[in-house]
Amino acid sequence: MPVGTQASVKSVAREELEQAGVEIVLANTYHLYLRPGHEVIRRLGGLHKFMNWPHPILTDSGGFQVYSLAKLRKVTEEGVVFQSHLDGSRHFLGPEKAMEIQLALGSDIMMAFDECVAFPCEYGYVTRSVELTTSWAKRCVAYKGRGGGSIFGIVQGGTFPDLRKRSAEELVDLDFDGYAIGGLSVGEEPGLRIEMIQLVRDLLPKEKPIYLMGVGTPEDLLEGVWLGVDMFDCVMPTRNARNGTLFTWQGKISIKNARYIDDERPLDESCTCYTCRNYSRAYLRHLFLARELLVYRLNTIHNITFYLDFMRELRHAIAEERLDSFRKTFYERQVNKVINGNK
Repeated sequence: MPVGTQASVKSVAREELEQAGVEIVLANTYHLYLRPGHEVIRRLGGLHKFMNWPHPILTDSGGFQVYSLAKLRKVTEEGVVFQSHLDGSRHFLGPEKAMEIQLALGSDIMMAFDECVAFPCEYGYVTRSVELTTSWAKRCVAYKGRGGGSIFGIVQGGTFPDLRKRSAEELVDLDFDGYAIGGLSVGEEPGLRIEMIQLVRDLLPKEKPIYLMGVGTPEDLLEGVWLGVDMFDCVMPTRNARNGTLFTWQGKISIKNARYIDDERPLDESCTCYTCRNYSRAYLRHLFLARELLVYRLNTIHNITFYLDFMRELRHAIAEERLDSFRKTFYERQVNKVINGNK
């Protein structure tokens, strides 16, 4: 899912997302609550109409943004009191408020309100966080009955196996429509992340969608799918596009590199996106170094298309029972790229 924080995937329009194969986007509860306000969006017909997106929308609960962006937050049994990162104004966000906002937005998939903890974090604090996340999840389920859409619970527990197990089991008892694995990609080692994903995935219902939040690189997606994860979101394809890093089947390209100054080839000769069909690496490098706004759009179109193509190929590999060989070939390409350089 491309991330549309402010009801917009940065630098690209709806039609360009559709052409890339995007079927669902993620929007941000915290940001839309602060600006322009969920009641404004509700009065204007809901988020789908507001952003002219007639396809599914997933909204997060705001829990991660309160953890990562808000100033002077105070966590209580009722919820979180925090200061806005925009103007310092004081706000309260709890499970009922998070659901009220998401229902007003008209989300297709809503996330239960949770607490995301830092890494590293003391065992005692993470224990309390799991207790709060379960308590808040129950309140979200009760409030969600006031409107439509699906609701996912978010498994927390830091990097402590027993707390991850406890969180997963308590949320499964609440019978959510799907489950998210939260609180990862916050500084832990990749091996520890894999361990937590595997542990949690084995505890969750096989028939319901599993969503790994905030991840990540193509390698992260591949390993997540390998472990049984179904859904992902991350700012990486769009943010990296704006920073001049492009993803290809042969590895990443830093478009500002001098080697591309007269390179007439597309970013990826196997890619059929608008950017690769019409523009060369040399032109994209020129635009990036000149800070021309067009490059953000062109780079973003390519990166989103690559990610959607990558996930599509993963689905085909699963359907054709060749995920093992797909994974092996992918990593062989990366090794060859390192050995031979990105020619």
